[in-house]
Amino acid sequence: MTGEELDGDARFELRTLPKDLATRVARHLVMAGRLLDDDPDQAYLHALAGRRLASRVGVVREACGLAAYHAGKWAEALAELRAARRLPGREDAYLPVMADCERGLGRPERALELARSPEAKGLDSMDRVELRIVESGARRDLGQYEAAVVTLQIPELKDRRLRPWSARLFYAYADALVDADREGDARDWFARAAAADRDGETDAAERYADLEGLEIYDTVDDEEPEVTDGSVTMPDTEQAEAGDLPAVPDTARAEPEGLPAVPATGAEDEEPSAVPDAERAGADVPGTEDTKAAAEAETAADEQGEPAQDPALGLEFRGVETGPAPEKVHDVGDAALVVPFQDAPPERPAE
Repeated sequence: MTGEELDGDARFELRTLPKDLATRVARHLVMAGRLLDDDPDQAYLHALAGRRLASRVGVVREACGLAAYHAGKWAEALAELRAARRLPGREDAYLPVMADCERGLGRPERALELARSPEAKGLDSMDRVELRIVESGARRDLGQYEAAVVTLQIPELKDRRLRPWSARLFYAYADALVDADREGDARDWFARAAAADRDGETDAAERYADLEGLEIYDTVDDEEPEVTDGSVTMPDTEQAEAGDLPAVPDTARAEPEGLPAVPATGAEDEEPSAVPDAERAGADVPGTEDTKAAAEAETAADEQGEPAQDPALGLEFRGVETGPAPEKVHDVGDAALVVPFQDAPPERPAE
């Protein structure tokens, strides 16, 4: 991490600092941003380190205030964001966050004052919706449940297109309906919030299931199969699910050498049929060499995409990519006799 990962506008503000100092501050701000969701307390420490180095830079005070807000340090966040708003160009910034900090400090009346302030009229759509959500929460803090529902009945609530704020707005509206004892309507809005929440920012699906009396099961089994001596042992639950499968006889299990054992047939006293030593060693058995040559020629033809010749019969083999089985082509002068393969190739003619 070099500090170059910081947003371009933020790096532009750090140009007022010496180069080495600006790099150090930028690195702390980058780390604060990366840790904001997973470890807000550590993110706040990085922001504080940047603030100690450059307390008069607006972007540093903003970063410190947001880190404190995510860490639940409401007073610190409010102080930092107020200081940042005093800088030129930031008069309307972070008004919803400041109102929510007032709620966190147990002062919902001040949150309502910020929501009705002249600065609130100049907010963009995203911040305006966020401020309405905070205002509705402040109404609920004061026990004004019906007013909290009415506060969120804004045009953005009826927008047919999904917006970045849709999931949070639908969820807040459903939550307000629950407090207003309108659970029937709340179920519908929790369902809409769950459908709009593609990033999993809310627990809308769980809230909907609770109101419907449903239970959500995780279908993903995190347990790994137990591996013992190269074999896989299924957990008990998997064995129960596989109860319809036939059991494997002990006699059919693999021998130590990796070869499958022959199941017992009840004729242990019979002598196995003798196999000529010549066949065991791969010696010259009648027809062995011709068969090997034909198989090798056919394999080479499949790999190279060319016809192969049977050295024993003088037949040409051509692979067929689609359709029925491969064919034998027997050249007879100017004509060719095409014989399709059956389950086994034809026997060799007697010599």
